[in-house]
Amino acid sequence: MNTSALIMMVSVESVVLILTAWFFYKVLTTKPKPEPDSYSENDDVER
Repeated sequence: MNTSALIMMVSVESVVLILTAWFFYKVLTTKPKPEPDSYSENDDVER
């Protein structure tokens, strides 16, 4: 393997690793959106 191929391989793997870590961080730290209560919205009769 020549030097340019090694540099390309290491740079591409680094970018993929950084993007993967960033998206895992975003998924684990994002607060969930409050979801409405589906049962109360589907009731025809108000209680």
